[in-house]
Amino acid sequence: MQDQLKDFIHFLVVEKGLATNTVVSYERDLKSYLLYLNKVEEVSSLDEVTRATIIQFLKFLTEKGKSSKTIARHIASIRSFHQFLLREKVTTQDPTVHIDRPKQEQKLPQVMSVEEVQALLEGPDVSKVFGIRDKAMLELLYATGMRVSELISLNLSDVHMTMGFVRCIGKGNKERIIPLGKMAQNAIASYIEESRSQLTKKKTTDALFVNLHGNRLTRQGFWKILKKLTKEAGIEKELTPHTLRHSFATHLLENGADLRAVQEMLGHADISTTQIYTHVTKTRMKDVYSMFHPRA
Repeated sequence: MQDQLKDFIHFLVVEKGLATNTVVSYERDLKSYLLYLNKVEEVSSLDEVTRATIIQFLKFLTEKGKSSKTIARHIASIRSFHQFLLREKVTTQDPTVHIDRPKQEQKLPQVMSVEEVQALLEGPDVSKVFGIRDKAMLELLYATGMRVSELISLNLSDVHMTMGFVRCIGKGNKERIIPLGKMAQNAIASYIEESRSQLTKKKTTDALFVNLHGNRLTRQGFWKILKKLTKEAGIEKELTPHTLRHSFATHLLENGADLRAVQEMLGHADISTTQIYTHVTKTRMKDVYSMFHPRA
């Protein structure tokens, strides 16, 4: 069974071109599934697995206190695995056919107000080398809705100032082109002209954003910067790099942007993922109504 798992992982990487984090998640889920089949159910061949076997595994996860989100992810991994085995004629049936994913409570993403975004973006001290860099990163994140992994992966050649866009490689190595606003363009130009060479010193690097040692900035490095700037801006919310992405999408939709355009800029494969932001805007609309309407 381990060999079949290796073949499936190879398929995800080579043929599907999935991102490393996604592949790691599939592998982790399926290793726990195969361990259960081997140790608890004493299954010697994947052709022996039935719907009842999988339901017992899901019950096992529930008893261990796993969330509905984690269980839903396991079901997706197991279903993809069994469909692969059936296509490759390793097995003769797919035991996942009539297994439904558990209903999940839809958790709305945390979004910043426009005033909070303004306070955060104006926080960095642009009289200093690091402040110029931090300002450019924040402006770029809010202007494009990029993931932090995409931000730190940017190279100098990915930013096209004259054309006003940035080239971004997202999940599954998919490329997308995102327009840049004037504020972001100005902040990036200031960083490249005034700050970057002081940080890289004599090092040669393609990385757009670098740290104190002139190396590509890491996720952890950006997290520390964001935490510090959030505190200095007096924002009480627990911000993550994804909060700026959520705010970017929500603010665009609140101002009348087309859902499909927002989907493309965010790099979502499925529009249903983008639609969660329409729920956020409706919730915020209710809050505004309750706060300001005289007869609310």
